[in-house]
Amino acid sequence: MEYRTLGSSGTAVSSLCLGTMTFGNETDEAGSHEQLDTFVAAGGNFVDTANVYTRGVSEEIIGRWYANRPSDVTDRVVLATKGRFPTTEGPNSSGLSRRNLTRSLDASLGRLGLDHVDLYQVHAFDAWTPLEESLRTLDGFVQEGKIGYYGLSNFTGWQLTKAVHTARALGLNEPVTLQPQYSLIVREIEWEIVPAALDVGMGLLPWSPLGGGWLSGKYKRDERPTGATRLGDNPERGMEAYDRRGTERTWNTIDAVQKIAEDRGVSMAEVALSWVTDRPSVTSTILGARTTAQLETNLKAAGLHLTDEETAALDEASDLRATDYPYGELGVGQRNRNLEG
Repeated sequence: MEYRTLGSSGTAVSSLCLGTMTFGNETDEAGSHEQLDTFVAAGGNFVDTANVYTRGVSEEIIGRWYANRPSDVTDRVVLATKGRFPTTEGPNSSGLSRRNLTRSLDASLGRLGLDHVDLYQVHAFDAWTPLEESLRTLDGFVQEGKIGYYGLSNFTGWQLTKAVHTARALGLNEPVTLQPQYSLIVREIEWEIVPAALDVGMGLLPWSPLGGGWLSGKYKRDERPTGATRLGDNPERGMEAYDRRGTERTWNTIDAVQKIAEDRGVSMAEVALSWVTDRPSVTSTILGARTTAQLETNLKAAGLHLTDEETAALDEASDLRATDYPYGELGVGQRNRNLEG
């Protein structure tokens, strides 16, 4: 396992992170604890959860794992959780207000059985709450010792830039990470979000790096999914829906991943995970698995690095093909002319 600093902080985390959205839902408690044990035994030290994962059950399962493992095991873990979305009823149960963030963090710590988490992330932007209120609250959590650092999730480029520079202007601790969706299938963050993160020194924690299972090779062209897969029961489920995501670009990308996997003698998941983990500004890639066997396959991506030629082939197959200003050929031409003076 390789280690990188958590964004601009000095804390070292594994380049692969164990995501726990399946805990208490698709994965029972025994299976969840087995995943945690397997991950730590493989050298992983970064675990990510959220208060809304299975309505708090994921945090409770992790809390019982902490309680039943020796401190020399649990002390290795850098633990992250999130707040913003509701776990209770009421008009003040959501958002990034001081009231909701304080209550959400306290509730998360209670479920985890801990007095501190290493990274606390706001799960999405809140247009209703003044940004200064949210940032002062998060800075206060750091000062109180309830959290080590804070981060953002699902923010756009301008939102994360505003958050960082507002924190700097107010003399507050600033966010160290951003958790966005990022994979060979979903690359739109490269237009604005990645440059913004690089500009302020923020580390990226990509979620859904396998595109909801698409990049593992489980879905086939012209063959609607059936059986025990994410889309087997409902092919039109969410953002990963078969008809929505099954574009020619997606199939070309899958073909490119498959070729490299076959040439390397590794799984398609390992190739896709390696690609995203080595992208600019990425700190740690979040793995989501229903079973320990799936996790063990994904963990094989640790230390796998693609060649320049392999990376170029994947970049070409998954290119978004923007055609116009400012991201396509016209935009690139304009930027080149600007650089030339």
